[in-house]
Amino acid sequence: MCSAVEWTFNEHEFNPARQMSHQLKRALVTGGAGFIGSHIVDALISDGCQVTVLDNLSTGSDLNLAAAMDQITFYNGDIRDRQMLEKAVEDCDVIFHLAAMVSVPQTIDDPVESALINEMGTLYVLEAARKKNIRRVVFSSSCAVYGDTPQLPKIESMPLNPCSPYAVQKRTAERYMRLGCELYGLETISLRYFNVYGPRQDPSSPYSGVISIFMKMALGNQSPVIYGDGNQSRDFIYVADVVAANLLAATSASAKGEIVNIGTGSSIGINQLWDLICSFSGLTIKPQHQPARPGDIYASVADTRHAKSLLGFNIDYPFETGLALTYQWYQKEQKSGHR
Repeated sequence: MCSAVEWTFNEHEFNPARQMSHQLKRALVTGGAGFIGSHIVDALISDGCQVTVLDNLSTGSDLNLAAAMDQITFYNGDIRDRQMLEKAVEDCDVIFHLAAMVSVPQTIDDPVESALINEMGTLYVLEAARKKNIRRVVFSSSCAVYGDTPQLPKIESMPLNPCSPYAVQKRTAERYMRLGCELYGLETISLRYFNVYGPRQDPSSPYSGVISIFMKMALGNQSPVIYGDGNQSRDFIYVADVVAANLLAATSASAKGEIVNIGTGSSIGINQLWDLICSFSGLTIKPQHQPARPGDIYASVADTRHAKSLLGFNIDYPFETGLALTYQWYQKEQKSGHR
């Protein structure tokens, strides 16, 4: 096992643009101040691309763009502001569409508002791309669309059973992406992310990713809450690998109208995850267990064959490597008082 002390965190170390050049001239990143979006922004800038970001900062943070702000064009606004959206997308080659209400519990609490963002907002993005002759739209979808079906691993062609408004909305958006390709000739691709983790993931919200919450709990010497028995499992993928997948999806000639899993092909249990983080921090704290939440999936792992064959995608960061780098980042942020 890799110990956190064996790794020295450096944001430039995991910038995929250092290792590949995609010749994208100008890109719009919706939700570009968010966790994943801001990493895509950094990679595009390093690749020599002119970047525009559209984000209303409802869940994203300008802290995530602090190093990039003087190198980008930034619009503080909502994707449902069609006039602003069309202005932001002007002269772009590609749109990376990440703006969304991403919390499953929040979409359960407010399914109408979340549908307006996740479904209609996506349709607005596609319509702006059509009007402005954008070459390609790369959409950030989710493995949540598979639901709690027993088949493992999850393969793109299997029947879907979305179990939450969030999952239904992502599936609807995928269909709009496919129709954008079939009806209007847009080059679209939907990436079904499995559980993304890494630096900049905000642990302050109850809707945050489990790894970011566990990091906060470990560094605060606190016991985390695990919903359910803790034997549920997830396919966790490091954010730098997700960025690499997005860059490949933006340029692959064969990726038109496709849906692609972006995961690692392996999974880890939630109890085991907490034990591993405890080993980094030297803790022996036991978690608290509460009833499982509605809409949560019990087991999930990606079939990655399509990503490999279509995009040439392979992960560069094994789980323990990514987790160690992530733990170091949270340590650094805690000491600096930023998070």
